[in-house]
Amino acid sequence: MPETISRKDFYFNTVTQNGTATYTDRGSKFIAYLYPLKDVADFKQKLAALKKEHAKATHHCFAYRLGLEGTVFRVSDDGEPAGTAGRPILAQIDSHQLTNVLIVVVRYFGGSLLGVPGLINAYKAAATFAIQVTPTVQQSITDRFQLQFDYTQMNEVMRIVKQFDCFVEKQEVQLFCAMEVAIPRIRLQEVLTGFRNLRDVRVVEN
Repeated sequence: MPETISRKDFYFNTVTQNGTATYTDRGSKFIAYLYPLKDVADFKQKLAALKKEHAKATHHCFAYRLGLEGTVFRVSDDGEPAGTAGRPILAQIDSHQLTNVLIVVVRYFGGSLLGVPGLINAYKAAATFAIQVTPTVQQSITDRFQLQFDYTQMNEVMRIVKQFDCFVEKQEVQLFCAMEVAIPRIRLQEVLTGFRNLRDVRVVEN
């Protein structure tokens, strides 16, 4: 019996634009910012900019998840009681099956204590609202390969690249060319077969 192939093997859900939403409870304002995220350096830049923008806020709590394996993530309660902010935010990222995203929830204290249940609900709600107002997109999982070929074969190589929606990430064009391409995993075998059927094209997985 053939093994069942899940769409998760070929696609992932993320966002490609910023989103924001606000939740209020007993005078406290929770402003959630949702960002597409490239890497940890990108996270540091976005958090620093938001802290500068909201320098008078009481807390800047966040969660992010990166990559396809689910192992790269971070949460912060930023002074709130442990487990009341970062984890609820991450739970909403995961419940919507998103990756390569960052959510920062900025809190302005309104004078009334919300208690642990109230904080959990507030950070969860703010994160949920930000996700709901931001379009999510499904992107192809890609595998990266390096191609080496003679310049005279450029047209044939590019025909396959365009036909199967591959991405050229780097190239050196001389008499002998080198090119790094990202190939949609769902079309991987077709693309590799096409490249290998071309005369003297060398294909190496990165």
